[in-house]
Amino acid sequence: MTSNTQVHDLSAELMQGIPLLKQCLFLQCGNCVISLQSNSSPLLEELQHYFKHLVITQTTADISIIAIESAPLKLSYSFKDWPREASKNGRKDTYYSLEGGRLIYKVRTGMIFLQSKNSRIAAGPCEQNPNQVINFINSQHMSWLQQREWLICHAAAVAYKNRAYAIAGFSGGGKSTFMLHLMDNEKIDFISNDRLFIRASDKQVNATGIAKLPRINPGTIVNNPRLHALIPEQQRLQLLSLPKQQLWDIEEKYDVDIEVLYGQGRIIDANPLQAFIVLNWKHESEQDFQVNKVDLTQRRDLLAAIMKSPGPFYQDTQGKFLDEHAEFNEPAYLAILDQLIIYEVSGKIDFSALQAYFMQNIINETDS
Repeated sequence: MTSNTQVHDLSAELMQGIPLLKQCLFLQCGNCVISLQSNSSPLLEELQHYFKHLVITQTTADISIIAIESAPLKLSYSFKDWPREASKNGRKDTYYSLEGGRLIYKVRTGMIFLQSKNSRIAAGPCEQNPNQVINFINSQHMSWLQQREWLICHAAAVAYKNRAYAIAGFSGGGKSTFMLHLMDNEKIDFISNDRLFIRASDKQVNATGIAKLPRINPGTIVNNPRLHALIPEQQRLQLLSLPKQQLWDIEEKYDVDIEVLYGQGRIIDANPLQAFIVLNWKHESEQDFQVNKVDLTQRRDLLAAIMKSPGPFYQDTQGKFLDEHAEFNEPAYLAILDQLIIYEVSGKIDFSALQAYFMQNIINETDS
């Protein structure tokens, strides 16, 4: 059986003979146009709302995606576990490789995805799991960027006066929390929450994000007045009574609609990157908060907070998928990051102090 035949047969299996709606959603993701068709009006409406700042009128798409709302499919394939980050527990993604394609099965939800150069299909209870469809859409843009030599980083980013600033951190470091604190300043805009892409060109480093709104834990919400509306007041007070570390360990995600909570036009695409801030601090630290410039060639331990695996959906221009045991290309990261100022934040966690330091010091040091 040829690779095209395998992918075609799997596509038909996931489509299940279900007709698609005539409606098609078009998204302008930077220079990449993505289209989405589905059999579900509620799903399309939810995705149109989520991606509202990117929706465009009908045009030619670079990437086409289909999302089939159905009951979970029972597929008889020998799926393998995709390894998770060291700080994450439990099974999440499994995959099955075929010639020219890959199936990814979400263990917790029953969603399944077909990834190939020409077929990109999500199938299963999409309406119950719109976030996984959103992630699938974003994974296509991520592959598109990486195929054009953008390097993926596990980082948030903001822009101030047309200059970008990246924020990375070890697990529980609070990069989203700090990023949202910075956005209280109306001159600071949102670029990315968790996936940042960097590329060197014309004697500068450029940074761009993907269309993924911040998903935050209760620990981020309860101490930020702008976010209080995301949870009931009584629940917020109960959470505030918890020990600080226990509060920050709660894994319960809430979406932050940037344009609703921070204002229209506060999401931007790309800007020249000026600095990387690496949060290497802890709530229980007995050391005072401090910020120091570092050389990553001498502090490779901090690279672990910045580097990010492209994940099981990544497919290069030749159609080859990432191996589950692929190692990070540290020299590629260092070659780009060496052109930036790198700050290490250590000691005791203090978001207000870091916010003040950012505006008073980091902005001025990188203003050229």
